[in-house]
Amino acid sequence: MTRPVPVVRLRVPTEEDARTWHRIFDDPDVMEFHGGPAPLAEYEEFTARQRAHAAERGFCLWTMLDAEGEVIGFTGAQPWPHTSFGPVGEIEIGWRLGRAYWGKGYVTAAAQATLERVRAAGVPTVVAMVDARNDRSVAVARRLGMDLEETFMTPVGRRKAYRFRLRLQP
Repeated sequence: MTRPVPVVRLRVPTEEDARTWHRIFDDPDVMEFHGGPAPLAEYEEFTARQRAHAAERGFCLWTMLDAEGEVIGFTGAQPWPHTSFGPVGEIEIGWRLGRAYWGKGYVTAAAQATLERVRAAGVPTVVAMVDARNDRSVAVARRLGMDLEETFMTPVGRRKAYRFRLRLQP
């Protein structure tokens, strides 16, 4: 039996979203594969960068809202943010969800909407960079139809990670 697809809406992050993301992601379980909880200033810079991506490219890591309009996380795409390793110059799809919303299909539904949006923007392929221990994100990448392209060790922390890839254009 398949579960119903949850209602999820995506919008460009606002300045207020920095505070909301800081609050809902201030959880060691949520941030287990992202270096632990981050200070508010990082979310302020992060949401500002996403607004700039939206203005320049037509896509970003969007704020994810549930049917009631509650901010529950983010999903979307952005240029790979690192220049010293990984898929430099490529577009990365990513997601993060508040703990209370795990296991309900929100990320998969929002990531599918993201794929439609970046395909419409002319992006030929996307990658997802996932910590190998993050079974939930590996499962999302697989549900999206992404192919495992590479297994590598992260430069910081020397952890096993995966690069998934999905071709969006013929």
